[in-house]
Order: sequence, then structure tokens, then C-alpha cells
Amino acid sequence: MELLPRSPGEFGSARYWDRFFRQRGQRPFEWYGAFPELCPVLHKYVRPRDKVLVVGCGNSELSEQMYDVGMCEDIVNIDISDAVIRQMQERSGSTRPKMSYLLMDMLQMDFPDAHFQVVLDKGTLDALLTDEEEATIAKVDQMFAEISRVLQVGGRYLCVSLAQAHVLKKAVEYFSQEGWVVRVHQVASSGDKQQFVLPVFVYVMTKFRKIPGSAPQILEICPEEQDKPMRMESAERLVAAVKDRQHYALLCSQISKTPCREQVSLDLCDKESGKPRYTLHVVDSPSVKPSRDNHFAIFIIPQGRETEWLFGTEEGRRQLAASAGFGRLLTVALHREQHYEGMAGIQAELSGKVMELAPPGLPARQQVPFLSVGGDIGVRTVRHCDTSPLSGEYVVEDVKGDGSCYFRRLIFLRNRNVVQSEARLLAPTPLPGQKKRRKDKKKPSPAEPPGAIDKSYLCCEHHKAMIAGLCLLGGPNALPGELAVLVVGLGGGSLPLFVHDYFSQAHVAVVEIDPSMLEVATHWFGFSQGDRMQVHISDGLDYVAKLAAEAPAQYDAVMFDVDSKDLTVGMSCPPPAFVEKPFLQKVKSILRPEGVFVLNLVCRDARLKESVLATLRDVFPLLYARRIEGEVNEILFCQPSPEGRRDPAELGARARALEGTLRQPGRPWDSSYVLADMLQAVHIL
Repeated sequence: MELLPRSPGEFGSARYWDRFFRQRGQRPFEWYGAFPELCPVLHKYVRPRDKVLVVGCGNSELSEQMYDVGMCEDIVNIDISDAVIRQMQERSGSTRPKMSYLLMDMLQMDFPDAHFQVVLDKGTLDALLTDEEEATIAKVDQMFAEISRVLQVGGRYLCVSLAQAHVLKKAVEYFSQEGWVVRVHQVASSGDKQQFVLPVFVYVMTKFRKIPGSAPQILEICPEEQDKPMRMESAERLVAAVKDRQHYALLCSQISKTPCREQVSLDLCDKESGKPRYTLHVVDSPSVKPSRDNHFAIFIIPQGRETEWLFGTEEGRRQLAASAGFGRLLTVALHREQHYEGMAGIQAELSGKVMELAPPGLPARQQVPFLSVGGDIGVRTVRHCDTSPLSGEYVVEDVKGDGSCYFRRLIFLRNRNVVQSEARLLAPTPLPGQKKRRKDKKKPSPAEPPGAIDKSYLCCEHHKAMIAGLCLLGGPNALPGELAVLVVGLGGGSLPLFVHDYFSQAHVAVVEIDPSMLEVATHWFGFSQGDRMQVHISDGLDYVAKLAAEAPAQYDAVMFDVDSKDLTVGMSCPPPAFVEKPFLQKVKSILRPEGVFVLNLVCRDARLKESVLATLRDVFPLLYARRIEGEVNEILFCQPSPEGRRDPAELGARARALEGTLRQPGRPWDSSYVLADMLQAVHIL
């Protein structure tokens, strides 16, 4: 039996609907939105004494159900189909005496002005507004004008809709321009997604007298999980908010039926501020054999550790999911701007939402475990936040790592998943005469200030490799003694500080374009200047060009660890101008003949990376490379003379000898830092 129209325009035809209802017979036809789902919203806006008009009633049971539960009885139903009106009069005439069914066109109604307190529309606007042709828009305008005419001031137009973008936009713009209050409710789903994947919405348009001039528009949305409406600043933003919820519903439907081939990422936002509160990644492990207890788990990433390789990269999360042994692992990252009430609070907040992302085949009433490292949500304390004209918004925060170690991190919020600088914090040292805290006493608060910066510890693996590369300096049998080192890019200052402190005869010049970073390094990362350490606030390009012109061949080592402010380029370190051939030739000119240029390269664009390497080979006859495992970073050691070429065995010997000179009695040294190990994977390009 063919019930669908030949063209969308037939949805507005009385002949089509007569044929439709004759062929369908007595069975009620509900477009979408069953009464139990709609009832909580309708109860807010329909009062028992209201006079209600239902436009395009069809043979839906909605009016009858509203009548039977006592929501209201004075209900007038109209439709353009004579067949369905006669059918409904026969069905309800004797049992519901106060409710009537009339054959009438909603575009030209016979009711007097201001006759109703509520006009209810379930799918009628969606059926009429099938396209944006001029004739269709004219009909919709006429429909809205008639609804406005028959509604009293303070009355409500309730429109049940799937909220296609053009339908919602038209309704919101029309009534908001008339001075009405516009609110959109998302209807809570019953869980049956067999008929419609898209969520159902109810537009609530409340009629106010139009105020001359430019009165502020009141536009609101009420998500299904909350009663309190959220104010939207524009019609465009309201339409976008609805679209976000539709996309989420489609996503949930898709991943509830089939495994994810690629990792899916989404943000859950705070209800009050609208800012991201949780970032979720859905990770499926096809290799895990499903059993009753390993279908699905939630993993809460400890605060401050979301940037680590295991949690912050696709490959890391894939390994995490496989090692956890679940078919689907949902990782949850916590945002620094938000407050969390421990693991139990997070579990209570997320338990309903995460089940919408459950995998196919999850047994009914299956308990889903919440996992974490050490069973807690970690510690994150924001120490400082500010905005730099050059670097944008940034934060300095202390986070708890594995065990009892704390780390201080600098994060640029334009790239919040990347740690710009990091330093380990020393445990607090008791004051003279102060007794050691007993184990049974109250533990220190997470907000208690930790100790000073541990300057002996290099947190970043690429910094360790850059330091190890200094063993390339010196003659065949000599290790570097008195050194002149230029570092471009200060950050938190860990790299130049280590060179200064462990190479006792080194003179270090640091070039930093952003004066805010010098302040951050000094106040928060233990950096200081002195006779052997000077910072120059300048653009690295200009500073090197000036040196090349005025004082060439004066540095033993030049080290670039400078980030790019342009996130549209596939290379985040260094900026592209720093690896152009004319500039690299200037870098070469300020190096001594046996010097080394050390470059931290972070490039995800394979073609761009190959171009950079080719340019480096053109300028420097000797080029070593060292990949950083688990990261995009690659450290390049470039020398101006091919005579400095060393085989792996010689590199290892020189690294061990250099480490021996750096590890002096009474000087702290990170025992896990072995220079020779850092150079094992070095290869010549």
C-alpha cells in the first residue's frame, strides 16, 4: 500500500490526506513523539482550563490522551481531510463530549481573534514546510499569521517538530521578530530508536504584544536532561545548539549498532557556562574477544595527565583500551576550568550520558565499571593564568604525576592539549626545628604549595636528546669545555637552565620574542639571569640575522626550541621561516667550524617535513636525526663540516665521557637520564 506522497508538496493537499487516512483505516498515525515522551513538556504549558486548538490533528491519539489524563478537556481539533474528521468524530464523539473535530483549513480559520490560550501542532509545520520555495514560504507565513490571530496575548504556540534547520530557523525568526518569547525543548527519549533516530523537539512560542523599536529577543533552549532554560544570544546560535544535539543523537545511534572504525571524540559542556566539562573518546578494540563482563568500561583520565602520550594520542588510547581488556573503552578527560566532586561525583554525573555511547551487544542491566589510575581523579591546581599579546591565553598549573611526584606545566590555551614547558617539583622541605608530619595526621591539601623547581630533572624527552647532542662538540679526543650557546625559545627555561648549571664554563644567550614568557619562567619555573645567562627579548629571525651580519662564527651550539603561533600549518615547531634556506645559511654562519645546530622539529605534514630535511641537507653537509619515541618530535643535529662525522660507537663513547664530566659529586643527577641511551637511535641522514 503506497501511503507516501509523490512529491513533498502533496503534504499540503486535502486530497492526499483523504486518500492517506482512507487507506490507513482506523489505526492511529503518530508522526513522532509518543504521548508519554511529550507529556512532561505539555504539562508545563497546558493548563486544565485552557482552550486548546490542535491544527492538522490527523487521527493522532494525542488530543484523546490529553483529555483522558485530565490535562485539559476544551480541545478543538481541525484538519483539511474530511475523511479523518469523520473518523475522529465517530471515535471520540460520545466518550469525550467537550472535545470537537472540525473540517477546517488552518491557513484560513473561522475562529474569532484571541480565541485560544494554546495552539498545538504535532508535525503539521514539518509537513507543510517541505522546501523553501516562495509559494511554500507564503503558506507558512499565512499559517503563522492565523495562529497569531487566534491566540490570546500570553498564549502559547506549541509545535512538535524534528527541527530540520530550515524549519526551526523559519519559526524562530518569524516569532522572535514579532516580539514573542521563543523556547525550544528537547523531548526526553523513551529509548526506542527504531522509528526515528533524530530527537524530537517542542517549540514553545509565547505571545507578547509587539513593542515598537528594537526590543531584545528572548531565545532559549531546554536540553532533555534539565529544566532550567539556557539563553541563546541569536537565532543562529539557537539553531546551531539544536543541530549539535541532532548530531549527537545520530552519533549515538550509529555507534550503538556498529563498532567504531575510527576513534570518536566529543565534548560534554557545563550546563551553566556552556564551556566544555568533559572530553570523551570512544575507542573500540576489535581484538578483544567479548564476554559478559568486558563489553564496556569508562576510564577517567587523572587531571593534568590528558596531554600524556597514553591518554592524549590515538595510538596511546588504543594501547590503553587493549591493555584494559574491554571491547569499548570510553576515555574521559577533565577540563581545568571545572570543579569535580571526586570519582563518585563524576560517576553520578556521567552514568546516564555514557550509556548512550554503549557498544552493540551490551547485556541489559550490565554494570559498567569506572576505571582510573590509582582509583582517583588526580590533582590539578592552576597557579597562574594570563593573556599575552603574542602567545594568547596561557596557564601555569601544578599536576600530580605517577606516585607522589608533582609537575609544573605551562599550557597555551590555543593548543590546550600540548604541554609547552614542564618542570618537576621538589618535595617541600621542613623548616629548621619543624617536626616531620606523622603518617596518621591529616594529609596535606592538594592546594598546599609544593616545593621548588627541580632543576636537575629534564621532563621533556626532546630536551634530553638536545643536551645529549652536545657531545658532538670538540675535537676527536676532546669534550666541550668553555662553550658559547645560543638558545632560541625560552618557554619555562628548563633547557637553558640545564646547560647553564651542568656545563659550568658555558655562556648562554637566550632569545625570546614574548616578554611575558620571561616573566613566567622567572616567577614560576625558577629561571634567573646572571653573568653566564642573558635573555634578549627579540624576534629570533632578526637576532640571528644581526649576528650573521656583525659577529659571525661565535657560537659552539645553536639550539632552536621555538613554537609556531600559526596552527594552520602542519608544522608546530619551528615556524616555517626558521627553516627557509637563506635563514639557515645565516644560522650556519654564526656557528664555529666544529659547532652544532640542534633543531627540535615537530611536523605532521609528511611532504613539508621532507622539504625541510632537504633544505637542511643543502645547507649542512652533516645531518643526524633522533626520533622521540611516542611523540612527533624529531631532533636534528646539523654540523657545518663533514669532517665531524662520527660512527655510533664513537658517539656512545663520547656521550658516556660527557656524562661522566657532568655527574659531579654533590651535584644532583637524574639516574634515569643516560646520554648514551639518548644517542643510540641517532642516524645520519
